[in-house]
Parts: sequence; structure tokens; C-alpha cells
Amino acid sequence: MHNPPAKGLYNLEWTPECFLPPFFPSTPSRTIAKRDNSSFVNSGKDGFSVNGSSLRFIGTNLYWLPTLNSNDDIWNVLKNVSDTGIKVVRIWAFNDVETIPESGTWFQLVQNGTTTINDGPTGLQKLDTIVQMAEQLGLYVIMSLTNNWNPMPNTTTDSSSTQVLAYVTPPRNSLSNDYGGMDLYVRQFALKNHDDFFTSDKILAAFQNYTKQIVLRYFNSPAVFSWELANDARCNSTMPTSATCTTQTITTWHAIMAAFITSLDPNHMVSAGTSGFQCTDCPKLYPITPTASPTPSPAPGKKRSRVTPLTKEQIVKQRAESRRRNRAAAKRAGTLKEDGVMIRGRWVSTATREVSSSIDPTTDGSSGVDSQDILNIPNIGFGSFQVFPDQESYGPNDPNVDPVQNKINLSLAWINQSAQSAAAVGKPVVLNGFGLVTQDNLNNYVPFNATYAPYASNTAVMAATNATTTFANSTQQENGYSSFLTMGNSAGLAGIMQYQWGSAGITQSSATIQLDTTDSPTETGDSPNDGYSIANNPAIQQILKQSAQAMAGDS
Repeated sequence: MHNPPAKGLYNLEWTPECFLPPFFPSTPSRTIAKRDNSSFVNSGKDGFSVNGSSLRFIGTNLYWLPTLNSNDDIWNVLKNVSDTGIKVVRIWAFNDVETIPESGTWFQLVQNGTTTINDGPTGLQKLDTIVQMAEQLGLYVIMSLTNNWNPMPNTTTDSSSTQVLAYVTPPRNSLSNDYGGMDLYVRQFALKNHDDFFTSDKILAAFQNYTKQIVLRYFNSPAVFSWELANDARCNSTMPTSATCTTQTITTWHAIMAAFITSLDPNHMVSAGTSGFQCTDCPKLYPITPTASPTPSPAPGKKRSRVTPLTKEQIVKQRAESRRRNRAAAKRAGTLKEDGVMIRGRWVSTATREVSSSIDPTTDGSSGVDSQDILNIPNIGFGSFQVFPDQESYGPNDPNVDPVQNKINLSLAWINQSAQSAAAVGKPVVLNGFGLVTQDNLNNYVPFNATYAPYASNTAVMAATNATTTFANSTQQENGYSSFLTMGNSAGLAGIMQYQWGSAGITQSSATIQLDTTDSPTETGDSPNDGYSIANNPAIQQILKQSAQAMAGDS
């Protein structure tokens, strides 16, 4: 097992001012870790390497793993993951609370502008166990250090009366957004805007203090894949956003934190956990010079091509070409949906069939995220993006394609686009979470910025949103996952991570405290399910296993 530093090391004197601008370099450097025989994973223009060998992987998300009470449960989950051929798991290395719970896991108390670390058996010792077991199984762990999302429990008013109806929320830590995070810091430091998390010196000091204790605890462990600064950091959340939050706000924060962690830990990579949002027209803190950009090794069977930064014109052109192909395919199949009027036996369009020249929130910078600029920060080892088409739109829908296939097609284009964006920087990129919600899972589905399942036994919502046609059935999910994995592999992604793994047979001692056992008696003993769990889904697990074998063979 790793040897954590003495507890006294956690209390070293330091000042956050050392890590405020202009500490990080103003001129980007593309000098990132070179391939060597280190037992720590490192990154370079050709991807990841460890022990002198290249590493490409299939991974999964296990945000809930540290909440399991039983070490046997933790071991069994990790062993099942490993047996599937998965190499990397992504977990929440944070669990912030505003009041100390009577039972269950918590890592840090954030209350009235002060913080307290729980270093006991219900605290960071849980992470110790996971890291030790990962070492024994040969797994790597991406440690995510905070979350953009931490909504308060929701209430709503019945439209037929003034009665306030409180939705039933799952037990604590069942949902990925119920582990504290940025908004908890903002609330407890008596600030009002979500983006205060990125700009407040007091919050920065508190977050760096927590980060320091985690990083120093495991900086000698080869099981740590990377320190992920935050899950899905962006300007907006449940709390209000100030008018001054821009892409430079988020990029600056990533640069500050990456420099801070690198100063503490020379062994591990620092990674961004953004959703992959781009801004082709935003001013850059770390601009790319196209002629100087290294060209990564092509995917197997692909020719090396010149890499250039992604442009708005490229995005619009790619979408127009995709729609043209879909229209032609629909015409051949006899399913073309004409959008005009019939004149003398011919259809005459009443509206343009071209994709609009405007772009959407995933590429216009409105979220405050420019993933390409963040990736070009010298201390960032690799980037990330996510694919959740039930919650994000990755482009305009095509009327010639059914709703679920639209989601899949737009996701595939997003994967390809994200790979191109990262290739222009010359660093690896990982799809750190992808998922499709199925009709069978709608009762459990909770969006990342909510605390309740809007479709659970709610026929009005189901009917209003045509849920039975807009959400995938099991076959569509299987086809979608296979397509995502195939596209990610052919696009040369360094890693692809499904969201989220699920396990059955969790012991009652764990399930009664923090796991989701409220929906029905048949789910007792299953791991948390926010609509994406693949517990009791051998078809998806087999798809992941086959993809893991393919990725390993291409390494």
C-alpha cells in the first residue's frame, strides 16, 4: 500500500497568494511528460504511457464507491470492473457536508467559512482502502476533486392549487450531485454567485487546503491516474451567475489549480474534467499556433493528417454535410419528411434546409468553458469531454431522423469534433463519461442539476415530453454505446469511460445507509442509480468488455 505522509505534513504553512496570477506562465509550453519507464501514468503527444508502454483504455465511473461501508463490497465492485477488462475508474475524491451526518461517509465539513477534514474510518480512510485495492488489482483511479453541481432539494407547486409538493429525494450520496462541491462552498462562505467559487480568495484557500491534503496523501501511489480539478466546471449552476464570468474566468482557475497541484506532486498528471464545451471565437489565454502544433499519432488504420484548430465554419459545414447525408438516406428509404408544399407534383421548400450559421451553447462559450484553451495550459496533462445527449444538445436536430437516433448521431459528431479540438493542442483527450437513459430507467433518472426524478410515476411529464419515443429502448442503448465506443476508438481517443457502473448484491449494512433502496423492494442491494446505472445489464457490460479488448489490442 502507499505510505501516506505523516499527519503533520497536512498542516504545513502556505499562502494561496503564491498560486494566484501571474504565478502560471503567460506563454503556453507544449512540454508535457515524455514516455519513460515510470510506474506513474504520464502523457505526451502520442497519448498515455506507463512502465514504458502505451496505454489506451476503457473506463467507468464509480462516484459512489467510497460510500460503501463494507470493504468486501468495495473489493467485489473493483474486482468485477477489473474482470471486465476496464483499466481506469473515476471516483469522487470529495464528500463535503454542511453539517456532520449521523452516519455514513463524509470527507470535509464546510460550515460558516471554516473547513474540517474527516481523517477517520468514515472519512479519508475510505479513499485509502480504494487506492490500496486498486493497486492490488492493477487499476488506475481518476480522483475528481469537486463538482460543479450541488442543487438543494427541490419543491414545486401543484398547478391546481397553492399546495407545495416536496419531491422525495434519494438517500444522501445516491446522486452524483449530492456530495457537496462548488455551490456548497459558495453558500457556506456567505457569497451569492456560483462563479464566486472561481474568484474568491477565501474559497480558493479552502479548496487548495483540501486539495493539498488529498494530493499529499497519495502522491506516491501509482494507482492514481490523475488529479481531476473538477467535474464539469462552468459559469452556471443552480445558483446565480455573475455577469463577469467568462471563459477566461474558468481557464484562469484551472491554470491556478494545475500549477498548485504540480508544485506538490511531480508524479501524477493534472487533468481537466470539463464537458468539452468549446468557444471558437473567444479570446484565448493559451492560443494555439497552427504551424507549431504537433500532430498526434493517427488511430490504427488511419492516415496522418494536418491538424488545425477547430473553427466555427468547420462546425457549420460538418453539420450541413451530416444533414445532407441523412436526407439522402431518408429519401432512399422512402421516409423523407418534406418541409415544403406540393406544386405541380413537386415539393418546393418553404424554409431553408441548411443548418443555421449560428452555433449552440456547446460551442459558443456561453457556459464559460473553452476546453481547448484549458487543455493548452502547460500543467494540464490531458483534457476531457462528456456525452450525455439526454441532458445536452450537441447540435440542431435533423427532422429526417427519429429522436433517439438524432441523439446518437449528434453525439458521434461531438466525439469526432472533440477529438479534433484536442489534436490541435497535441495532448490526449478522454471521454470521461457517456450515457443514454433508457425507457426502463426513467423512474430512476435524475438530471445532474436536479434532486428528484421528474419522470417517476408522472404520466403528465411522460406524455408532455413523448418520453417513450425520445428516450432509448434497450436495443437503441446497446447500439448507441457500441457506436460511441467505436467512434471514440477510431477517432484516437486516449480513453473512453462509461457512466456509470452498477453493482447488485451490495450488503444490507451498506444499502440501508446510503444506497438507493427506496424505489422498489427488488432494488434493495443495488448500487445508486441516477438513470445511468448498468447493474443487472449484462449486454452493456459485454459491450464494454469487447471494447476494452479492442482498445488494449490497439495500444
